[in-house]
Amino acid sequence: MNPITGPGIDEYVTGHTTADPEPLARLAAQTYAELAAPQMLSGPVQGRFLQMLVHALRPRLIVEIGTFSGYAALSMAAAAPPDGRVVSCEIDPAIAEFARRHIAASGYADRITVEVGPALQTLRRLEGPFDFVYIDADKESYRDYFEAALEKLSPHGLIAADNTLWSGRVLDPESAEPSTRALRAFNDAVATDPRISCVMVTIRDGVTLIRRA
Repeated sequence: MNPITGPGIDEYVTGHTTADPEPLARLAAQTYAELAAPQMLSGPVQGRFLQMLVHALRPRLIVEIGTFSGYAALSMAAAAPPDGRVVSCEIDPAIAEFARRHIAASGYADRITVEVGPALQTLRRLEGPFDFVYIDADKESYRDYFEAALEKLSPHGLIAADNTLWSGRVLDPESAEPSTRALRAFNDAVATDPRISCVMVTIRDGVTLIRRA
């Protein structure tokens, strides 16, 4: 991931953000040691950001699209209310098993379910309302995930879409990379959608927060 901030800013922000508790730090270390593309890990700044949102929202149902190693799911579960739960969607069975091992060893195993399979199928099967939805999966499907999430979003619910700045590549109109084109189209569509209100936040690789208008 290429930085979208000036030199030293990301390190400064991380140094002034509450550090990972030991279980998350261990999970992060094992993610880098054992999994391909470990840069997809949310990390402490985004982890604490998600926790802040969940703490404020007090959501009963959190839906995550893209589990990866389980870092974000555990971060959100830690801030969820006692009756809150996280349903996380993962397409890769091996990655899901990695996440499940760490979730089982945490203190939040009773709050998190990892569903393996196409996320759209899981979203359609789940009963709403969704109080918080975190989208961090294949970029070409962001529009579909957004529509499926919005359909079941609670009146005061929130959608957070990750990677919406894509290391700044969304600024390159000549880029033909499918993920870049998909994210640029998603960003344009969300910004002009009369059904919602949104704000793009320049945290890590860009996070767009979306609510009903």
